[in-house]
Amino acid sequence: MRLLSTRLRLLLLLLSSVGRCCEQQLCEQQQKHTCSTCGNSKPQVPMPAALPQCLPQEWTTWTTDDGVDASTRAYWMRQANLALPNLCPFAAFGAVVVNHTAGGLGELVCTGANNNQGSGNPTLHGEMVAINNCSAIFTDPQGRYNMTPADALLAFGDLTLYTNAESCPMCASAIRWAGFKEYVYGTNIDALVDMGWGQITVSSKEIFNQSSSLSSETGFLGDVLTNETDGFFSWQFRPNATCPQGCSRAASGRCAPA
Repeated sequence: MRLLSTRLRLLLLLLSSVGRCCEQQLCEQQQKHTCSTCGNSKPQVPMPAALPQCLPQEWTTWTTDDGVDASTRAYWMRQANLALPNLCPFAAFGAVVVNHTAGGLGELVCTGANNNQGSGNPTLHGEMVAINNCSAIFTDPQGRYNMTPADALLAFGDLTLYTNAESCPMCASAIRWAGFKEYVYGTNIDALVDMGWGQITVSSKEIFNQSSSLSSETGFLGDVLTNETDGFFSWQFRPNATCPQGCSRAASGRCAPA
């Protein structure tokens, strides 16, 4: 199985403990949801209150083995947050699928957000919705790609799936069956459990280790931008927790858009 740079992995793990924004300055652009010194003024999703929105400047110089730099990883993780239907849905699990072979920042192919409650389908986690959406986009006869089903299956091998929380065993298995080039997640399963979320506590790493007989390989990168993603999952089972930015506690006790 292809593993990304050990050195970068350690650096990305350190990101979750970053307590400052760009160290030299506090990113005066934050009110505009941009960070001019880290991320080349890429748009930012509104973050949970009191969490830093910017990468330390030194992070912008590091790349993964496929040449994708850390600020680009952060940008797409924030886009996974933007895939959510509002600022503070209860099941705030969002995902995006990106083509990094397109060069530059990469190309957004499709998005997904947890839709269990809206559909009555318990399998529609954010990653599953994203995969379904990609398949529909690829095979749409009137669409941009107009692929055959066989070509659509092969296309996943060039794509990266970003999800703002570690995939459950079902979704991690689907990612491996799809043959994605890379899988990148934010908040990990152990952190979700600590926050009160019920989880099947089998890590993505274990699922990937048990999938070595599959013909495809999928790069693995976890705990990316957790200082930002954690806030989307920390309030649901903690009545005194701060709501995500732009939300406040409703009479029901849940966070709702202000």
